[in-house]
Amino acid sequence: MAPMLTSLKDDTLIALDNLADRAAGLVHPTVRLGVTGLSRAGKTVFISSLVHNLLNGGRLPLFEPIRSGRVSKIRLEPQPDDAVPRFQYEDHIAALVRDRAWPDSTRAISQLRITLDYECASGWNRLFSPGRLSIDIVDYPGEWLLDLPLLAQDFRQFSEATVRRAHEGTRAALSREWLDLAASIGAETAEDEGAARRLAESFTAYLKACKEDDRSLSTLPPGRFLMPGDLEGSPALTFSPLPDLPAGRAPKGSLWAMMERRYEAYKTHVVKPFFREHFARLDRQIVLVDALQAINRGPEALRDLEQALADVLACFRPGVNSWISSLLTRRIDRVLIAATKADHLHHESHDRLERIAARLVSRAAERIGMSGAGLEVMALASVRATREATVNHDGHSLPVIVGTPIAGEKINGEIFDGEKKTAIFPGDLPENPDILFEVAETSPRPRVATAAEPSMPELNFVRFRPPHLEETRGGLKLSVPHIRLDRAMQFLLGDRLA
Repeated sequence: MAPMLTSLKDDTLIALDNLADRAAGLVHPTVRLGVTGLSRAGKTVFISSLVHNLLNGGRLPLFEPIRSGRVSKIRLEPQPDDAVPRFQYEDHIAALVRDRAWPDSTRAISQLRITLDYECASGWNRLFSPGRLSIDIVDYPGEWLLDLPLLAQDFRQFSEATVRRAHEGTRAALSREWLDLAASIGAETAEDEGAARRLAESFTAYLKACKEDDRSLSTLPPGRFLMPGDLEGSPALTFSPLPDLPAGRAPKGSLWAMMERRYEAYKTHVVKPFFREHFARLDRQIVLVDALQAINRGPEALRDLEQALADVLACFRPGVNSWISSLLTRRIDRVLIAATKADHLHHESHDRLERIAARLVSRAAERIGMSGAGLEVMALASVRATREATVNHDGHSLPVIVGTPIAGEKINGEIFDGEKKTAIFPGDLPENPDILFEVAETSPRPRVATAAEPSMPELNFVRFRPPHLEETRGGLKLSVPHIRLDRAMQFLLGDRLA
């Protein structure tokens, strides 16, 4: 898909940007790491924990440059892109460590630069490398990534795909008001600003309803309808797909022509700049996935997450960068799919969570030819909010997790106040992930299976507060605990620090 996303003009501008980046990299070696994921997957928490562990000597035994002692100095530096908001690391880590509250979700793009001074592992490399690497962490909403396929779709294709999804499963009831309104107005009626606004508002309400926690659907473009920022109320966000478009072109002066024009404006002024200025300049990418939320919500949410990840992976330009190719066009040569919130499970289920995440992306990865060294899947917890324990239940030892549920969380009718710790048996994920997907492919909603049929596992996931961090004798807070953050860092960055 990637070659179809841009025009010759766009490719020329991307090539010029890459030439400028390459020239700067000769003096100051840099790797641009994209961090994204769909809503509440933990992008802000991942970046905050990664930086905090690097700056504060966190336990990172699988991150070879730190384990071997080759890194001599780590520091935050001013970011190079003055027009991009800075990732407010200090505010986010204060919320985690001081207030024991999860920081606000990503609503727009932001950036942070962290620089490591290190000694190259081989004497040969020491002759040619300055022993310094800057990591430009680019944080952006996953919903923006799901907009990139729109660049390869005209308005008719976008409308047909959106309306087709709107008739499926849970979406059918949620979309009824919007689709009825669109049908009552009619595509070939005269263009009218009031009608356009009503349709856009109804369509946006439908997207928001799909995203609610009790549904947790993922494939919801256009992404800016859910997080408009300073574009709210602009014509580029005041449009809607239209059902049952007749054959031929939109009549001049019709509502159809108006919507088509605004859809193209959205692509031109919102999606293309993001692709050219940010996404096309990335070297490495991590995609955070809240698979547990989708499993908890049932087969339809899981199936929708699989489709969203397929759309995400289709946007990447897989392959290895050579010196010549990187002069003109970058390739994201390493992509990590990380199933987050592994601390919500006992460690006995972590490998099962990884297999589920691998199954979510396996078909899409095969389609785009991204596999092997270029793609890794793992389960992690950027911040470990629980500890493991064992309790006796009816004469059996039961593995549980212990933590402080967020105020308002409910377990077996008990509502927690945000202060009380509790032990929870979260349930067991299936050993064979195909069971989940067999159910997802045959049923839009959870159902009670017969003896011969697969069923969704009974799971018990709640949200926990961040952990309380003890202070050292010097009054310094210990680094944020995690699960496999070091393994993620080694895959994404280890070779660049060799």
